[in-house]
Amino acid sequence: MLTALAGCDIDALVFTAEMYGVQLDQLAAVLEVPVERARGVAARWRSLGLAESARLGPGPPWVWGHPARDAACGLGYPAGPPPLSRLAHIRAVTAVRLALQATTAYQRARAFWRGERRIRAAVRAGLRDHLPDGELHWSAGAAPSWADECWAIQAELTRQAVTRTTEIMRELLARTGDYGCPGAQAAEPGRPPRHARALYLCSPAALPGVAQARDELGAFGTRIEIRNLPASAALPLMACRHRPAVSSPRR
Repeated sequence: MLTALAGCDIDALVFTAEMYGVQLDQLAAVLEVPVERARGVAARWRSLGLAESARLGPGPPWVWGHPARDAACGLGYPAGPPPLSRLAHIRAVTAVRLALQATTAYQRARAFWRGERRIRAAVRAGLRDHLPDGELHWSAGAAPSWADECWAIQAELTRQAVTRTTEIMRELLARTGDYGCPGAQAAEPGRPPRHARALYLCSPAALPGVAQARDELGAFGTRIEIRNLPASAALPLMACRHRPAVSSPRR
């Protein structure tokens, strides 16, 4: 089966698994090919028993992994369609990841995205800590102002209670240990923070609440950056006007 796959197939299959699933237009963006070409790739994956595809909601079909994919890619995630209740959020997080990975800063630094699913796979069962939608790991070759940093990434589509958002921000910024570490190391006084900053990508509806929550943190909130979600984050047929997609991080 591996001999039937190119390197770009492997990368795209891993990407799809890490995001729980992707819509066809996003798969095309991952593969850097037109949508019709991506449709053919998805069909080939299905014929090899590596993926499934179906229309789960508005817009293009979704593609997700098949159990046989584990043998080809060495992944241990449970295979199955993304939850219907999370389709909008999964698409938004995928759009954020694609936008960040397309920036010159990300590519030059060879940065690394660690998604929520990968984080969750490493934590203890029953862990109640808030998990970010992703972590952005910068290498030593990144711009001096964020070299070797780890950022927490949050995608916000709807307005949440300000108190809860403030709690999550405080938890993300206070964390010192990796997810799954012993509880005493999660927020250990005197140790450097795990997340040098938290980057919030917001819809117009969510932005005021996130901004208010950041203000509630006072000086602690200077490590929170707020930007607009990429225009491609909304589910098709549910699109609303957004500002331009994510730009390179500020130094």
